[in-house]
Amino acid sequence: MNSSRRTTLQVAGSAGLYGALVSIGLLRPGSAAAQALDQAAFKTAGVAATLEALGAKGAAESRDVVIVAPDIAENGAVVPVAVKSGLPKTQMIALLVEKNPNALAGAYEFLEGADPEVSMRIKMGQTSDVVALVKADGRFYVARKEVKVTLGGCGG
Repeated sequence: MNSSRRTTLQVAGSAGLYGALVSIGLLRPGSAAAQALDQAAFKTAGVAATLEALGAKGAAESRDVVIVAPDIAENGAVVPVAVKSGLPKTQMIALLVEKNPNALAGAYEFLEGADPEVSMRIKMGQTSDVVALVKADGRFYVARKEVKVTLGGCGG
């Protein structure tokens, strides 16, 4: 019996057993839940108000926080953005879009020893600054990058 067939059978058998145990009530499926972050921060308008809601008012600029995003996004509905932190003891990374109705696009908390890097696709209605907020060792740091959004895929 080849190894890929054996692996497939093991995975299928495990999934079947899990399904059977869930259906008879011996196991309950877990659920992921967004919590920890104050939900009011997701409802604020503007970067300044969002930073205040997150407790990061007066965050310092840092070159150790790097935003990887296109200079020009042809489609504002799916703009790929990544944030990397070179700061030791990074605890949280949040991504904000200045001119969106709700500035906070996403926030991620890290366990100690995790690689402080996130990548996501965000929606941008217009050309705007993208702001990365990083909490490291109890202090807040920010970085900014302007992303130009074109309409209909035209440059400019």
